[in-house]
Amino acid sequence: MGIKFILLVNKQGQTRLSQYYEHKDVQQRCEDEAEIIRKCLARNENQCSFMEYRNFKLVFRRYASLFFIVGIDAGDNELSILEFIHMAVETLDQFFEGVCELDIMFNLE
Repeated sequence: MGIKFILLVNKQGQTRLSQYYEHKDVQQRCEDEAEIIRKCLARNENQCSFMEYRNFKLVFRRYASLFFIVGIDAGDNELSILEFIHMAVETLDQFFEGVCELDIMFNLE
């Protein structure tokens, strides 16, 4: 059980940060990321913020121009992951004193 990956993506579909917690080869990662990003960006604000994808769930939330996408096991609690995303955004906002996409691209170590 747990988080499989975390993606931070802008509105144009460009990945700004990716962290995987299970091994996948680079080619498979790129293919999966492209399909996941397309599915998440295609949903509107009135639709649910989580969906099933292959053998896991995607939980995502948009903050300003960034989408935070988290892949989790099928049995995990989606609402707890939404809360995790919110906590991560608040932490980044405090650390950078008003986080933006450029902070994540160039100042995250």
